[in-house]
Amino acid sequence: MAETRRRFDQDFKDGAVRLVRETGKPIAQVARDLGINDGTLASWVNADRRRREDGAGDGLGEDGRVELARLRRENAELRMRCDVLKRSLALWVEDSMGR
Repeated sequence: MAETRRRFDQDFKDGAVRLVRETGKPIAQVARDLGINDGTLASWVNADRRRREDGAGDGLGEDGRVELARLRRENAELRMRCDVLKRSLALWVEDSMGR
């Protein structure tokens, strides 16, 4: 039986790379959480790093980059919390409706 390859849209790839970049979690852990191969995610992250290095002239100083990285991590954490709350609410509503 032939193995079918999964295809991921660019939004999914960008989101996965953003999770690695902004949360500071290891690639293997993020890949496991998303249910994808860690080698696949690593190649997406490396491609993103190469693109970012080409555009390194972002006009930010070292302090600006540190602050931006902190804010991105915080933003990712808040997005995850919001997602958990949304899912919890959906489950609560489903449970209270007697399904």
